[in-house]
Amino acid sequence: MRIDRVQLRLVRLPLVQFFETSFARIHDREFIVVTVNGDGAQGYGECVTDRDPYYSSETSDTAWQMLTDYLAPRVLGVEFAHPREVYAAFAQIRGHNMAKAALEMAAWDLHARQVRQPLSQVLGGARTSIASGVSVGIQDSLEQLGDKIAGELAAGYQRVKVKIKPGWDVEAVASIRKRFGAVPLMVDANAAYTLADAEHLAELDAFDLMMIEQPLHYDDVHDHAQLQQRLRTPICLDESIHTLHTAREAIAVGACKIINVKPGRIGGHAQSIALHDLCAEHGVPVWHGGMLESGIGRTHNIHLSTLPNFTLPGDVAASKRYFEPDLVDPPVELQPDGTIAVPTGPGLGVTVVEDRVDAATHRAASLTP
Repeated sequence: MRIDRVQLRLVRLPLVQFFETSFARIHDREFIVVTVNGDGAQGYGECVTDRDPYYSSETSDTAWQMLTDYLAPRVLGVEFAHPREVYAAFAQIRGHNMAKAALEMAAWDLHARQVRQPLSQVLGGARTSIASGVSVGIQDSLEQLGDKIAGELAAGYQRVKVKIKPGWDVEAVASIRKRFGAVPLMVDANAAYTLADAEHLAELDAFDLMMIEQPLHYDDVHDHAQLQQRLRTPICLDESIHTLHTAREAIAVGACKIINVKPGRIGGHAQSIALHDLCAEHGVPVWHGGMLESGIGRTHNIHLSTLPNFTLPGDVAASKRYFEPDLVDPPVELQPDGTIAVPTGPGLGVTVVEDRVDAATHRAASLTP
């Protein structure tokens, strides 16, 4: 596999509805679409950075610089036997996993299209559909939260995740349990609490949650280990798991019982597969998180979720929850049984609608050897 051209497009799409976490409310999504060309084929990746450094220190601007000045030059004109080799080409560059992932994942799509196999097959997956959960942001009232969840359950989603923060947590969860009973439910704090909040967080044990995701500092392992000892509810780590080394440490010290896999957070598909395998070895289930991706990134997520240790419904929901229209055809759709079908065509198995990408593009660059 040889990459002869890398194209970058900074895209901005309006969200169907605002999305609020513990650190921000957003009304649109900005990201970089990466296209790689070689041997008459092209592959697509999506950089899951945003304008602001809230979830991650990476931003659209930093990713653009890394891709143009450091990452693309390390793959352009280089012969790779397999896309799993691409991540190693970035070894000299520390961090910037989201930028690395966007280019690496595009290379996986390119390779899968060249060998005319679905990306899931190239990644080593076997499922023909994946269980779909949904993430519900912080709302303006408990009634609005309940109505939002009612709509998602009516659509068929198998699991609900709600965002929480101090002042919007125990009461919100209690209202959900009162209205919807034993629906599969988890919460995500996006690092909004400290260990001093342990007694308050322990109140969530009463609600039989699947997990509480990333309650403490975004770069912490050891405080989470202490918190897990004080909670019955399983802790799931997200932001903290940015390398395989950190994942090994978290598992060893008991900082979590579940891990959220996001390719952008750890550097792409090859690292995601390694993390998946590490967790399977230690009996730690994984699920696929979401970053408000367009259909390009979302379809990558679907293919990766076909690996066997993805045993919990992920945040891989239908396109229409976020973008109308999406950038791919057909859009990602939820089936009546609460699952999403895995595309069977070569590579991603969907068509990227170039006119839509171009219409939403605010900046572009084309790079060659």
